[in-house]
Amino acid sequence: MPLTLSDFNTADAGVVRPVLTACLAVPRWVDTLLDHRPYETRDALEAAADLPLSSDEIRQAMAAHPRIGEKPAEGWARSEQSGVDNPDAFAAANAEYEAKFGHVYLVCASGRSGGELLEILRDRLGNDPATELAVAGRELLKIAGLRLAKAVTA
Repeated sequence: MPLTLSDFNTADAGVVRPVLTACLAVPRWVDTLLDHRPYETRDALEAAADLPLSSDEIRQAMAAHPRIGEKPAEGWARSEQSGVDNPDAFAAANAEYEAKFGHVYLVCASGRSGGELLEILRDRLGNDPATELAVAGRELLKIAGLRLAKAVTA
């Protein structure tokens, strides 16, 4: 059940922490959002959530994400990947991506078709590892922002 902004601001950290961790599994990000409460507006909360992540934090958070094209049984990712209709095409592309970069392909999938997501993956195969990790970090923050908007209402 979503929290109102008022509840988010006043609830015990033990109540809010799992909500934030479900949005982005990066302890520093969660702690920062908790420590800066109260937020006057959702815009202020969203601005605070746009926190640059370190390479290690990106890798840690990616470990909590399922592969694109593999339908998770539950959770946020199930609805976020609802447009993926070509899991067989993703199996080969994911394998190539993971062999090159050593981590799962991560993209903000909400509202995108399977074809579009596959095209983005293939384009990103041209990145060098450092660039790709930075791109994945930006995608993580987009995903976290969408999840936060669902978790904390006005």
